[in-house]
Amino acid sequence: MASDVTIFTDESVVCEGPIVPGPDLATWANGVGATLLEEAGLETTGPMDFPPRLLQAEYLSWVWDRVVRSLPAGVTVTTHLERAVSLTSEWGNRVELASGEVLEADLVVLALGYLDRVPTADEAALADSASSAGLTYIPPGYTADVDLSELRPAEPVIVRGFGQAFVDLMVLLTEGRGGWYDGCSGRLEYNPSGSEPILYVGSRRGVPYHAKLGYTVPGTTPVPTRYLTAEALGTEPLDFITQVQPLVEKELTFAHYQQLFLAHPERTAWPWQQFFEVLDRTLPSSPQFIAAVNEAVPAVEDRFVLAAIDRPLAGLTFDDPESLDRELVRLIEDDLLRRADPTFSADLAVFNALLSVYSVLSVAITAGLLSDEDRVRHVETEWHGFFSFVASGPPPRRLEELLALHRAGLVRFAGPSLEVALRNDRFVASSPALPREIEARAFVEARLPRPDVLATPDPLLKGLLESGLLAADELIASDGTSLGGGQLKADGECRAIKADGSVHPSLFLLGPSVSGSAGSSGFSRPHFNGPGFRQNDAVARQLLQLVAVQSEKAGRRHAS
Repeated sequence: MASDVTIFTDESVVCEGPIVPGPDLATWANGVGATLLEEAGLETTGPMDFPPRLLQAEYLSWVWDRVVRSLPAGVTVTTHLERAVSLTSEWGNRVELASGEVLEADLVVLALGYLDRVPTADEAALADSASSAGLTYIPPGYTADVDLSELRPAEPVIVRGFGQAFVDLMVLLTEGRGGWYDGCSGRLEYNPSGSEPILYVGSRRGVPYHAKLGYTVPGTTPVPTRYLTAEALGTEPLDFITQVQPLVEKELTFAHYQQLFLAHPERTAWPWQQFFEVLDRTLPSSPQFIAAVNEAVPAVEDRFVLAAIDRPLAGLTFDDPESLDRELVRLIEDDLLRRADPTFSADLAVFNALLSVYSVLSVAITAGLLSDEDRVRHVETEWHGFFSFVASGPPPRRLEELLALHRAGLVRFAGPSLEVALRNDRFVASSPALPREIEARAFVEARLPRPDVLATPDPLLKGLLESGLLAADELIASDGTSLGGGQLKADGECRAIKADGSVHPSLFLLGPSVSGSAGSSGFSRPHFNGPGFRQNDAVARQLLQLVAVQSEKAGRRHAS
């Protein structure tokens, strides 16, 4: 929501500071930013609205301008709107730009976003085979940067992936091709332009991500974890499946039922303390706890069963596509109603618990408590996938549009555990939930590529890795298979670690492609002690101290 987005520190941020407060996105959009938005042709947004990216971009631009204007005398900022292609540091840091210009720098910070990556071997092989057969294959990528021109009007397109990348794809291929929505009848209807393809969408779950929550509950905020704590995890290496995952599930289960019992006691048959005592001494999978839930929580929709939430279509089969369509429509409609209804505030409690769990897992990874295999397979893949499914889905409006497109015949559901193969010069998709296959000339992997710094085509990073100024390990699983490249290595102060294990004294790394980097999962929330703010404050302080030392040395050399 707009009120959950800020670029400014506040009294909650634990750092040396100084704290420089400023408006969150909602406050800015309805205050000092209103004129800028009007000039840009954008509408303002309310605190509980989900702002479009263009509006967020205007906010970021305004913050940048404000920061630059507030700098003290003697400090200048020069912006080079081009790509940096190489960095060498034999005699100081030399940054070469694509134009050939060279920048001399005492200190360098690589503030890296999400990196492009070359296709995997399987993706490259499939692309070659598809090209030979005259087919269109679009591998994982950042949807807004992908060329979709080969997806033809009215043709079937197999889409694997039902998260945010799919939503972006859906928008670009419908409204982006001239269609529009009309809600005058009381139900959202889509008016096609005739340029849209027909999307057959499936995924591992076979259902779209949950809609973002459309309400707030006073006093319901992220709190420290109760079971998944630093003390419980200890200091020795852990096995994620047997030692960490049960605590994660218990943490989410506790958050759900505490909110249900205390905020909605009319829907429970036991007092909270009685139920809590069973939960506290058992695990959610234990027969004793399951029996307590069956007795104390009469309504199935009030129960929290992680496996059922994670895979709502697990074990189901459908006689025909129409039966699957009806089930998907029911699930989406129910989700839209529930995510807008504060009587299901236990969902908000789970959302907040997910944020707290994420923080603890990040610390455990940074501390080396999890193996690379566990981190990649269970945290970065399975756990992050569940987190995104539950807590990082689209605004409700997008799911309403999805239903409208389904009614218009432009989106059809392909089922869970979707497998896609190339057979007889056609892409063929199948799901164990359906008795029929789907054939198409085009196939889109609607998901982001898994981060792999060793597979990035970026010339700057490739050169730094090849020269040894940066380091990242290829991760190998216990069975000897490669898990791909890890993240760039940095020490606890965000200084780059070189290939020889030494620390680069004047090169700093920040962002989601860096080990241990904080605040890389999205915007910070107001009054939430954002980890990105804390880390950036510490790095900025180090930079100023290093500049001061270098200036002092330069002054002494000049005096001598």
